[in-house]
Amino acid sequence: MQRRGIGREVVLQVMSGPEQTIDVRPGRVVMQSRTTQEGRVYLVRVFVDMDRHPAEVVTVYRTSKVSKYWRAGE
Repeated sequence: MQRRGIGREVVLQVMSGPEQTIDVRPGRVVMQSRTTQEGRVYLVRVFVDMDRHPAEVVTVYRTSKVSKYWRAGE
């Protein structure tokens, strides 16, 4: 998060109310939401291991390639 310049509050916001949740494999999900920064739309993707207690964030990144990862109809 720090290396990519993504604040804790952004990650918590995505995790508390993701626009989409996608199963990657058993026990791991991607929670993602669109955000706007400097007039551009980005997708923030948070990879979470749900099979741990408490759940553990594996990685977080922001991408401008929203259409590549966005699941239409979900």
